[in-house]
Amino acid sequence: MLDGKTIKKRISEPYNVEQIELKGFSRSVAELEWLILILVLLYFVAPGSYVADEQAVIIAMICFAVFVLAFRYVNLKTVQSQWKIALETWFMIGFITWILAYTGKIDSPLVNLYLLVIITSGLTLGKLTTLLEFVLITSIYLWLGYPEFNALDFNLADFTKLMIEFAPFLLIAYLVSMLSADLHFARQMFQHMSETDELTGLLNKRAFDKLSHREMAKSQRYGHSFSILMADADTLKVINDQYGHEAGDKLIRTIADTIQVNLRETDILARYGGDEFVIFLPETAPEQAREVADRVRDAVANINFMIHNKTMTVSVSIGMASYPQDSSSVDDILDRSDKALYVSKQAGRNCVTAFGDIPANA
Repeated sequence: MLDGKTIKKRISEPYNVEQIELKGFSRSVAELEWLILILVLLYFVAPGSYVADEQAVIIAMICFAVFVLAFRYVNLKTVQSQWKIALETWFMIGFITWILAYTGKIDSPLVNLYLLVIITSGLTLGKLTTLLEFVLITSIYLWLGYPEFNALDFNLADFTKLMIEFAPFLLIAYLVSMLSADLHFARQMFQHMSETDELTGLLNKRAFDKLSHREMAKSQRYGHSFSILMADADTLKVINDQYGHEAGDKLIRTIADTIQVNLRETDILARYGGDEFVIFLPETAPEQAREVADRVRDAVANINFMIHNKTMTVSVSIGMASYPQDSSSVDDILDRSDKALYVSKQAGRNCVTAFGDIPANA
């Protein structure tokens, strides 16, 4: 049976999951960039605002707007990544620093714009990057205020005042990073639970369908074959009727463990229904798939399954189909392996049937 780490690794799909998350963050960062620009513009046009060099501030706002448009909207459909968001936060820091240099430096009311950068980094880039940006902002703050700080004796009162000024930045960086980590963990756990069979710990039908289509695309791209096995527990109904569903659940778990230990690490096993399992065998031709199916059938038949001190006979019926011999569609191959499974059931169970061996008039 697959452990949680292996299942999580196999069902993770960066494009489908992480890309959705990153695109959401990316949209938020874009709105934040425009918000920063609007706040600077409002400060610039507000009566009585101190601006040492109006031309320098105007040039900075134009450059920032061009950067946002070029970086974000020209390549709208490109794949998102954390390094792109990180680059935007560094540019935001640079823009804010430029503006502060001409609007009063550390006495400028716009100094709090750095908080928006820290929040963005904490939510999207993790603790380490947020810490690095906090250190950078601290260094910039000390550099901007060097003339003022240089005139101080830096006694305990001065140091305490400086720490109080930086406390909100540090606390926000820490809290936002913790919140982001908790949300990320919760999302991963929810995804894991939604794609894992609760009884066996295997992948469920939803996860298998997603993985099988991805593996199908790989096979088509590289010209590899693959096979799918459908296995059904022959005696589950009898055990459920005679000994209850608790015994039936034990049988399902036992069969799942037995099948798993007889597969390769690269093979994909899932519980597809009540007593039905499906196995995806990548880079496996029909002859090799038959060997795997026979090995699984024999292993299950040799299970020493005890209920109430009584040994029960256990077996599985298996159907199989392969790409490209039986179809060029993964859905068709699943359907044909299921038809082959039905033939195995009709043939007396505890046997293996390949779709290619079924007579055309059957």
